[in-house]
Amino acid sequence: MSFSYIFRLVTLCLASFFIVQAALSLIARTIAPAAIRFSARMRPRAAARFLLLLRLFPGGVGLLAVVALCLPSYLWLEPQAGAEKVGLACSLAALLGAALWASSVIRVARAATVSSRCARDWQRIGKPFRLPEEVPDILVVDDDAPLLALAGVFRPRLVTSRGVLRRLSPDQLNAALRHETAHHASRDNFKRLLLLLAPDALPCVRGFASLERAWSRFSEWAADDRAVEGDAQRSLSLAEALVSVSRMGASPRPSPFLSTLVPDDGDLSARINRLLQPERGPEKSRRRMQLLAAGASVAVAGLLLAALLQPATFYAVHRLLEHLVR
Repeated sequence: MSFSYIFRLVTLCLASFFIVQAALSLIARTIAPAAIRFSARMRPRAAARFLLLLRLFPGGVGLLAVVALCLPSYLWLEPQAGAEKVGLACSLAALLGAALWASSVIRVARAATVSSRCARDWQRIGKPFRLPEEVPDILVVDDDAPLLALAGVFRPRLVTSRGVLRRLSPDQLNAALRHETAHHASRDNFKRLLLLLAPDALPCVRGFASLERAWSRFSEWAADDRAVEGDAQRSLSLAEALVSVSRMGASPRPSPFLSTLVPDDGDLSARINRLLQPERGPEKSRRRMQLLAAGASVAVAGLLLAALLQPATFYAVHRLLEHLVR
């Protein structure tokens, strides 16, 4: 393969990704308020999953379009002979696509650097502590800060301060630690990594703030529900822990990959009300929505698979690429 052949391939892939994901990002941003309202009717765990998929949908479909359509159609139907020029519009779209990925990678690299530095500091000044309850070992930092969190992405660890240990009763501490282990089971810090990596419609523009805040809110509610498991005493203990830690001051958020017990997002009163007065929606309605969502996902996947198996699809994609490269 000649350099010009590979260069056109890379340019077309970047341009195609930018066009597809930018269009879908604008659609996702438009429907985000309605999606947030709709997700309020779901269970918190399902709502968080739904909003996460909506946020990742534009970039995911853009990657799928490149890998499943652009690459095979170009390699199959594009002749290697000749030096076809790349037009200005295609070049600009490719540059924007490259800038999108560069901004995402830089954003994640900065977050990883901050998280690594924070973990090293805590490891240096903290001491491992073992509790009798069924929770993993925690790292105790000799500080009075209102710190109780799950830190890290691939090997997350529970971290707390000496002040929180002194402040909480055994039942409150157990409920709070169950909340953080629920974040661990749901891999919420890894999902934060995916949110940071997900590109937006344009480089250096973060237009999904409301969607990401809603995801964070529902993920906290889901962790609360998993921590208490419908037990009234645990619900009361967790609510008391939230109040006690919040009265210690604003929770530190030195790392982007940190699931704190009391995030600084103004949602504390709603969480406490949910714990003290749990709402129980109709189970049939929730099951119906889950079945509807599952059926729609299977239908879309089936249509995509049927389209990919048709040779005419690749011919059509190749014609679009020919128009794009001019």
